[in-house]
Amino acid sequence: MRQTPFYDRHSALGARIVDFAGWQMPIQYPQGIVAEHLTTRRHAGLFDVSHMGRFCITGKGAARFLRYVLTNDCDQLAIGQAQYTVLANENGGAMDDAFLYRPTADKFLLVVNASNKDKDWAHLQTHVSGFSDAVLEDVSETAAMLALQGPQSEAILRSLVTSGALPQARRNAVGSVTVGSTEVCVARTGYTGEPVCFEVFIPAQGALAVWDKLIEAGASPVGLGARDTLRLEAGLPLYGHELGIGKDGREIPVYAIPQAAFAISFDDPNRKFIGRPLLEKQAQARQRYKAGDFSDTGVLPKVVRQMRLLDKGIARDGAAVYYEGRQVGGVTSGTMVPCWDYTKDGDRIELRDTHAQRAVGLCLVNADVPVGVRIEVEIREKKLNAQTVVRNLENRSGPVTAAVL
Repeated sequence: MRQTPFYDRHSALGARIVDFAGWQMPIQYPQGIVAEHLTTRRHAGLFDVSHMGRFCITGKGAARFLRYVLTNDCDQLAIGQAQYTVLANENGGAMDDAFLYRPTADKFLLVVNASNKDKDWAHLQTHVSGFSDAVLEDVSETAAMLALQGPQSEAILRSLVTSGALPQARRNAVGSVTVGSTEVCVARTGYTGEPVCFEVFIPAQGALAVWDKLIEAGASPVGLGARDTLRLEAGLPLYGHELGIGKDGREIPVYAIPQAAFAISFDDPNRKFIGRPLLEKQAQARQRYKAGDFSDTGVLPKVVRQMRLLDKGIARDGAAVYYEGRQVGGVTSGTMVPCWDYTKDGDRIELRDTHAQRAVGLCLVNADVPVGVRIEVEIREKKLNAQTVVRNLENRSGPVTAAVL
């Protein structure tokens, strides 16, 4: 079992530690998952994400290498920006989804899922041999990683900066600042759906000092439990659930997730990358579906939809989904999530001091199942009413999110 640099801090705070992808990680702290979820939505949650894989790619051939092994085009990635991407296979499925950061002109940082790190590393090493002027380095041990998420995150982080400036207030912006005496890379990225969000890359030797300063400044520690409820409420995919191999043993096409539109670029017709032929066919199928044409669903038979349970219950992973009396797929992720009560005046959201809970989820269903229709979810041999929805979380205006009810 491996431990991140923050393991002793988690233990001292009374965290419940679990095995996650071979790491001893906090699933929750004494305040519990509900409180941690709500604190992130209202204030600022601090997540240890140092278990994730981090690969540094440098050299004159770095961009050529990444343009081949990733679905997004790093030539379109400006210095000081990051982008969501996929490590695709030749079948049009995902080996992993990832985030690519470009802090400087000649340096890229690829962050991959902890459970896929060794597989991804072997895959990338196999292909980098064909790019003699690209250097691939595993920096997972030398650089720690924290996520600071929520409406108070920027104020907290800004109060600790001793030199430099936070990246511009634009999603996926990347910059460099000094916190105390430690220089850190900061990106406006995250996995919670929060519009105010940061991920911080820290040299391992300075990691504990940065953690302590963030806690002292008002950030609240959050474990993997609330990290999952937050991403699920925001409709964000998780490898092994909405990507990878499905419950039926078949590979889930990348374009099953709506985020594929941001993760894949076909702008350069001459760029060859792994999986492109089948991914292009999937993209074309998506366009047909938008026009109401479901005459050919062969390359993309199912898509991921956000859903909300209308009856009392919880839609768990694997539960069968029905539409118009026929089984059309299954739940890929589902749970009960808390949400703040709020009032809204135009775009302004004012959170109240009370909260509710609701059952939400993601499901992989036949491509012709529309958004906004009633479905049924089979739970303990009983079919409960649910609905496919555009979103469960409103996060497109202002610094505060709100539940879409």
